[in-house]
Amino acid sequence: MTLLEKEKKVVTITYGCQMSERDAETLTEITRQEGYTSSDDLEDADLVIVNTCCVRESAENKILGKIGDLKKLKEKKPDLKIAISGCMVQQPGALERLQKRAPHVDIWAGTHNLHEFSDLLHRSETGKRVAEIWQEPHQTLESAPLAEKGKLQANVNIMYGCDNFCSYCIVPYVRGRERSRQPQDIIKEIKDLVAAGCKEVTLLGQNVNSYGKDFAPSYDFADLLQEVDQIPELLRIRFITSHPKDLSDKLIETIARGKKLCEHFHLPLQSGSNSILRCMNRHYTREYYLSRVAKIRELLPQATLTTDIIVGFPGESEQDFAETLKMISSVHYSQAFTFMYSKRSGTVAADMPGQIPLDLKKRRLQRLMSVQNEESYQLRQGMIGKCYEILVEGPSKTNPNRLTGRTRGNILVVFDGPPEVTGSLITLRIVEAGSWTLVGEMVP
Repeated sequence: MTLLEKEKKVVTITYGCQMSERDAETLTEITRQEGYTSSDDLEDADLVIVNTCCVRESAENKILGKIGDLKKLKEKKPDLKIAISGCMVQQPGALERLQKRAPHVDIWAGTHNLHEFSDLLHRSETGKRVAEIWQEPHQTLESAPLAEKGKLQANVNIMYGCDNFCSYCIVPYVRGRERSRQPQDIIKEIKDLVAAGCKEVTLLGQNVNSYGKDFAPSYDFADLLQEVDQIPELLRIRFITSHPKDLSDKLIETIARGKKLCEHFHLPLQSGSNSILRCMNRHYTREYYLSRVAKIRELLPQATLTTDIIVGFPGESEQDFAETLKMISSVHYSQAFTFMYSKRSGTVAADMPGQIPLDLKKRRLQRLMSVQNEESYQLRQGMIGKCYEILVEGPSKTNPNRLTGRTRGNILVVFDGPPEVTGSLITLRIVEAGSWTLVGEMVP
């Protein structure tokens, strides 16, 4: 690089789930191969990528606000390139609406053609606005480069899309139908990451429990976990998300036998009411869900469970809501991600009768959070005095003078210790506990 050449900087802003975060990593890596250096400084950026989410209205509003802010930045820096990608762009009819609202955006890309981002970037260099949204995936993204190597933890896609069509969910319409990656490609990706220093992987899919249903001969998620569990130097394996209807005994038994498979299940409940579950098209009952929890508790008594819950779904009565509160007290979740129902255009639930007023949804959400916060607090209080294996992740984000890590059950712990233990498995004794975070001390 000569003195006259300026190093190109890219800032990637991500909204949404782990799948969206993994897509953003791919986009960042593509730009790295095009000569860009990753940065967090918007003022110094030559390219800004906003990878979007459309699961909830609140996410869309934040994204639209950010896109508006970038217009002001581009007025100051006319050569700045702005790219918008991801689920929000992929919605039917969204591109034309968004382009009218944000003419300052240079590149629009959907979820199905991320691997073409390099080409879109080149095409935009002529000064033209570029938009390409594939309506159907032409392939799984095996040709996309790996995420940035050298990280302690990494997300690895094992499948794309969703076949469940829950009545409230936009995901199948923007991510497509389920497609499983070949196990040999997944294993190779993980081995490459481990060789570059990765110690923990999280296997990603909209419903990892249905992995391999499109394979012949039969090969399922439990089979994949058994293979990943054998990879040398990999210390921990996590996965997300599990649909309760596909959580088999074989999978639970495989995790119970595994050495590196973490005893944490994120098992979205969504509602504790059978009538609401039917309206949601979830394909299980509260009784079946509880039977899966009982099986986990039988084989993995140390396991932690987390969940997703929606309040204010169309037609939800006080009795339906009470059933959800009962489930929290029955299951004893470590943590619950709680949301008010958000109408998504194009989904079945958007046109259902009995839409719940916003103020009622807010009140129910507060009641739900209060019950769950007490459950989380009591669970963590019960951990005081006990010892747990921790993978040390590095300095705490809120207190850089302390280190942080997670139990196998995915509960955060902060502690005092030497920086050189980062990336290692150590044992901590829990000495303090709040609703969300534990404080530990190293055990000699």
